[in-house]
Order: sequence, then structure tokens, then C-alpha cells
Amino acid sequence: MTNARILHGTELRYVLTMNLALHGKSTIPDLIEALEDQGFAIPGHASKVVSDALRWEMRKDRVRKMRRGLYCRGQMPRSTEDYIHKRYLALREEAAELTADSSEAFWDALFGPRG
Repeated sequence: MTNARILHGTELRYVLTMNLALHGKSTIPDLIEALEDQGFAIPGHASKVVSDALRWEMRKDRVRKMRRGLYCRGQMPRSTEDYIHKRYLALREEAAELTADSSEAFWDALFGPRG
């Protein structure tokens, strides 16, 4: 994906945590696929970066490891969950705008600007 919203650090951890909270248990490849479907990109070796981010969230007990490579939501205060959810929605909106911009540029390149 050319115009994907790149995630790292806190943003990546929040999106992963919220995906687990909203969609239930998931494997690392499924989480990576969900991020790509939502218009996000992960720099570097994606599975390693996601695993490291989930390990951080496990220390906070917001994510729990069920077995090797399978994670589920943990516990978090409602205020924390609300804050993470708001940030997640804002990041999704940014990704959607980038995707829409790249889609529009693609069609403009093929057929010329609309107007």
C-alpha cells in the first residue's frame, strides 16, 4: 500500500489493543492483515514489531497471551479504554483520508482530473 498511515510506538500499541478489544482473540498474522486492511503500515519486520508492541501491552495487562502467537484483550480502566478508543478512531480517520487521497490520485492519473 503506497499511501498507508505508518504506525509505530504508542500509536501501534493502541491500534493493536483496540483491535483485540473489538474483534476478540487474534494471531499476529491476523492482526497484521487487519492493520493493512484498515490502511496502516508497519515499518520493519512486521511480525517482530507487532510482537514487541504486544509484549509491552502485556506488561500493562491490556493484552494477554493465550498461547504462542495468539493474543486476547486484557483488563484496563474504562477511562484508559475510552482514551485509547478515541485515539484509535482518529488514527483510522487519518488512514482513511490517506487511502482516499491515493485512490483519487490514481484515477486522476488514469483519466485526468474531474471537474
